[in-house]
Amino acid sequence: MTEPLKVALLGCGNVGSEVARLLVEQRADLAARIGKPVQLTGIAVRRPNRHPGVPAELLTTDAAALVDSDVDLVVEVIGGIEPARTLLLAALRSGKSVVSANKALLAEHAAELFAAADEAGVDLYFEAAVAGAIPLLRPLRESLAGDRINRVMGIVNGTTNFILSAMDETGSGYAETLEEASRRGYAEADPTADVDGYDAASKAAILASLAFHTRVTAADVYREGISAVTAADVAAARVLGRTIKLLAICERVSEPDGSESVAVRVHPAMIPRGHPLAGVNGAFNAVFVEADAAGQLMFYGQGAGGAPSASAVLGDLVAVARNRVVGGRGPGESAYAALPVLPISRANTRYHLSLDVADRPGVLSAVASVFAEHDVSIAAVRQEGRAGDASLVIVTHSAPDAALRSTVDKIAGLPAVREVVSVMRVEGEEP
Repeated sequence: MTEPLKVALLGCGNVGSEVARLLVEQRADLAARIGKPVQLTGIAVRRPNRHPGVPAELLTTDAAALVDSDVDLVVEVIGGIEPARTLLLAALRSGKSVVSANKALLAEHAAELFAAADEAGVDLYFEAAVAGAIPLLRPLRESLAGDRINRVMGIVNGTTNFILSAMDETGSGYAETLEEASRRGYAEADPTADVDGYDAASKAAILASLAFHTRVTAADVYREGISAVTAADVAAARVLGRTIKLLAICERVSEPDGSESVAVRVHPAMIPRGHPLAGVNGAFNAVFVEADAAGQLMFYGQGAGGAPSASAVLGDLVAVARNRVVGGRGPGESAYAALPVLPISRANTRYHLSLDVADRPGVLSAVASVFAEHDVSIAAVRQEGRAGDASLVIVTHSAPDAALRSTVDKIAGLPAVREVVSVMRVEGEEP
């Protein structure tokens, strides 16, 4: 217990500052849990003057030198691809175990990082990269390692969930709800990564990689954001007994020839109000897992924030430190399945389609014939007339997304169709 494990911390923002605080405040408990004390020896930051509460002797602007020093563990919470990638590769290659909260980096360069960790015989842990404090990645990597996971579907971005929840509760539009999210601190000054789905796509890539033992990158993930979701869409979902959520959906697909593929997508979708994910509101996250033996599991909790994410980081730090003390290693990359990743066009989905049409005989028949032409079955239809115009709402059964998209494109060109008002995918049990 005399020689401490030395820890280098890269980044001291919301998460990093909480990690530093917990390392100091819980040092006795951490030492007891690990079997050796841990010592924070340095914190790499860009502007030391912005961290007046941190002892000056811990702060440095030379992250590379800190990584190259005689530390045992490197914790990275700076985010982004570079310089994080270069720093973590240097740490791993020099025999230092790494804990990271960097979803963008893991979604793009996990294979390279795992290879460096394997070559050096050290650990790479990243629980905080997806869903903040929620224990999710380690159950996928370890607890469910003996099971076959078929589907992972979840809400993995708190900003978009807050916006959609507020739209559902108040009936407000997207723009004003985004403004409210910004006022409350749930949305960044530039919310693009969140509202356009980039953040969720990175997390979906990580989840799919772990669940299906296949390398999946963010570029493999089909992505749609929530900026096109309107108050009318939310109201239409309510009429159907549904609500709208931005979902990350990762699923195993059985091909006609008996082979398997993987489909990974992020987009808004209507889900039944009785679904476990429908009641996840505000900035909370939840992920629904379906496995052969374990059945249905749901992981729920705070998906972001300094203290919640720091909790996940510290959990990883304890795990890799224990391995360091006993000379063992945790799980590395598992990509043996190497399943092909399908484009969205080949994934089976369902559509909710709202049309503005002329209110005259034969319109519904003409629209229905287009669905039949593309071999898409209609599950429900609702039509309301109003002074020469009509609103036509159609919900489909499951079909390849390419067939559904082609159907919508063909319908948009019908003379009686004035406008395709909205197109929304639908998830959950079919009627």
